[in-house]
Amino acid sequence: MALLAPGVAVAQGSVATGPTLTAIRARGAVSFGISTGDPAWSQPDSRGVWQGMDADVCRAVAAAVLGSAEKLVWQHLTGQNRFPALGSGQVDLLTRTTTWTYMRDAQLGLNFTAPNFYDGQGFLVRADSGITAAKQLDGATICFVSASTHELNLADWSRTQGIRFTPVIFADKDEARRAFESNRCDSYTDDASQLAAVRAATPNPASILLLPDRISKEPYAPSVRQGDDQWFDIVRYVIYALVEAEELGITRANAEQMLATSPSPAVQRLLGRTGDLGPAIGLDRAWLLNAIKAVGNYGEIYDRHLGKDSPVQLPRGLNDLWTRGGLMIAPPIR
Repeated sequence: MALLAPGVAVAQGSVATGPTLTAIRARGAVSFGISTGDPAWSQPDSRGVWQGMDADVCRAVAAAVLGSAEKLVWQHLTGQNRFPALGSGQVDLLTRTTTWTYMRDAQLGLNFTAPNFYDGQGFLVRADSGITAAKQLDGATICFVSASTHELNLADWSRTQGIRFTPVIFADKDEARRAFESNRCDSYTDDASQLAAVRAATPNPASILLLPDRISKEPYAPSVRQGDDQWFDIVRYVIYALVEAEELGITRANAEQMLATSPSPAVQRLLGRTGDLGPAIGLDRAWLLNAIKAVGNYGEIYDRHLGKDSPVQLPRGLNDLWTRGGLMIAPPIR
């Protein structure tokens, strides 16, 4: 396996290779399930290169496992076929703005790895509608996507609030967005981060209002098939390592320098100069170094697609580090 930095020896442990890693190595690429196009999460740019929070998680995992962020296959999935695609082995990892829920965890034969974003369901309305709060949607037509958490959330919320609405349901997010933009519905409901990205991508963002109400909790977490603990651990700790890297001040640009000069034992372990984090899981010592060099730390990924360096300009909030009042925290990586 090629390493992206000199001075880090390859050391494969005696850990047995599980079925997913075996298949990935034979294929020479990791297969990822992403959306059919979701601004800020997984969507092609003007050059046709897929960008977004989910796309960068895929690149980090590919770099960690195969030493290259380019050794991947994109599988574009809808809300309806995403879970069957994972269960059947069509994809190795599902990273498609998918909320971790009890019933999905218990019944679909999958395991959620680690939360990489905390969200909540909200509403978009047209700015000239006069609507400034979700309670004013009584009697409205509301667009949303089927086979998502949004339908049940909306039903629970409307029943609790005594609100009636007319649902306009679509199989695809692009269809739902286009329906809202063409005035087929009064509101479009989705998770707030996705709504903020949709608003930012419109020709006239000022014409659309994201209401302040949040009617649910939506922790996103990439998921894998049950029954392969090695692959579960690999994906889980790639995500945690991106968070840990931000806390330790390791960036895409300085990772090699930190590897060579940092006196911090935590930095040296994470980047693979000391310890056996990689061999303990069946990979080489540079696996997490390669992931960080491919996409940067969690904060860099967030800023690039949702935060200060993006059109969305969404504050970190709950997705800030635990040291700054957020929920993003990694268990000790040692």
